[in-house]
Amino acid sequence: MDDAALVLEVIAGKDEFDSTASSKPVDAYSKKTTLSKKLKIAYLKECFESEGLDKEIKANIEEKIKKLKQEGHTVEAVDFPYLEYLVPTYYVLTTAEASSNLARFGGVPYGYRSKNATDLESTFKKSRSEGFGKEVKRRIMLGTFVLSAGYYDAYYAKGQQVRRIVRDKTLDILKDYDVILTPSTPGVAFEHGKNSADPIKMYLEDIFTVQANIAGVPAISVPAGFNSQKMPFGVQLMARPFEESLMLAAAKQIAG
Repeated sequence: MDDAALVLEVIAGKDEFDSTASSKPVDAYSKKTTLSKKLKIAYLKECFESEGLDKEIKANIEEKIKKLKQEGHTVEAVDFPYLEYLVPTYYVLTTAEASSNLARFGGVPYGYRSKNATDLESTFKKSRSEGFGKEVKRRIMLGTFVLSAGYYDAYYAKGQQVRRIVRDKTLDILKDYDVILTPSTPGVAFEHGKNSADPIKMYLEDIFTVQANIAGVPAISVPAGFNSQKMPFGVQLMARPFEESLMLAAAKQIAG
């Protein structure tokens, strides 16, 4: 955790080459990884009621919650009725952004240029075909679809509306609690390539972690333990925007 705090301290802050980066002064994260107070922690009831959550992960995190209460922290269940909308919203928005942002990588101004190209058209086609992997191509095509005429309002515009609802609800919870606790994934780590043939199954592994991306809040996943097959899993914490110091200190406490 100390290393993560130090890395964040180095990479955070104003960037003259990135107009979207915050210009707020960067906190001394590496010097604030020890809790100075008892925490008030919310955990999302719907996450723990999810049918897809591995039973061993659920039991382990429930034990962590019990331990946190014994240590004097306040840990309470809160309602978050938008869990089932997180993955669809995230993949509508991020694939649209991928399609838009990667459009410039055609082998002329930016990106890989195919050595097999013979004219302008083949430069674009071959460079993008050879330069992007299968998953990137899939996301570009999905994003192009949701941004296309006739589908923009049905998908991307509605995705933006859901993003606002998720953000408002997340920040509303964080008005009353220091951090939000969830499992990192519904299952344990799986073998490399095991789920590659089923993109939907792969995307559903993100069900708990994409909330932070959609809401625009800091989050961290820390090791939580191993199941009976010695496969690892984690626990996630989310905090208010620009309260990474508290989040890191809380994560260090929970990771123990």
